[in-house]
Amino acid sequence: MRFVKYNAIGNDYIVLEPPAVELTKQQIRKICNRNFGIGADGILQGSEIADGAFNLRIFNPDGSEAEKSGNGLRIFARYLWERSGKRQTRFSIITAGGPVEAEVNDDGSSVAVDMGQVSFHSSKIPVAGPPREVINEKIEIEGQTLIYSAATIGNPHCVILHESVSADLARRLGPFIERDSRFPNRTNVQFMEVTDRHNIRIEIWERGAGYTLASGSSSCAAAAVAYRLGLCDSKITVHMPGGNIDIAVGADYSVRMTGPVTKVFEGTISEEMFG
Repeated sequence: MRFVKYNAIGNDYIVLEPPAVELTKQQIRKICNRNFGIGADGILQGSEIADGAFNLRIFNPDGSEAEKSGNGLRIFARYLWERSGKRQTRFSIITAGGPVEAEVNDDGSSVAVDMGQVSFHSSKIPVAGPPREVINEKIEIEGQTLIYSAATIGNPHCVILHESVSADLARRLGPFIERDSRFPNRTNVQFMEVTDRHNIRIEIWERGAGYTLASGSSSCAAAAVAYRLGLCDSKITVHMPGGNIDIAVGADYSVRMTGPVTKVFEGTISEEMFG
């Protein structure tokens, strides 16, 4: 199997070259393992369905399949740009979490993605309980009472407003929140600190991946929540340990995400690795 590996502010993905291979969960876990495989936060497998339009499957390091990934989408768009000989800059990409439009800038170092519309409604995320917008609700975790808002941009998110966020906080509480019974499909978790009207900091615990240095869809969800709560204006820079992503939130909560992508290396996966 041929592959190309990219980095998006500390979030790294492997793009498998066509033809598509049906991977088992065990193979996915082995490829993503940083000691016994290549090492990655996920695997991207795409296939062209029309001129300039592609299907994309996104796999987490634990072998589960994700509906959407913001960093993964930017990486896949960069890969398609290179594959086109840098002639094409706009791509339509279909994910399990809905369609997006991606645009690669001239030198490929930055990619913008129209990620779709954020919803806070419990039936769409989903969140257990009566139908409602899940805004500023309480959750009890490990003896602590936290205030959270939930959102979906094609995949589920739980955004927790906090005075001071840290990696330790995300690592300690993230696993419990991810698998809390109110989230039937599990959830991504963001601990959010609002710096000012245009800047937020987040620490992330990703569903199926664990502690993560950056996340595109998490940035979109956190920024949309900050805007929904009236804490930020519509243009927000999301600061993460791996780097920054710029988010523009529309009046209807449609989100445009812009951030960097770096090519790391390419190669061939040996069948011996799966032995």
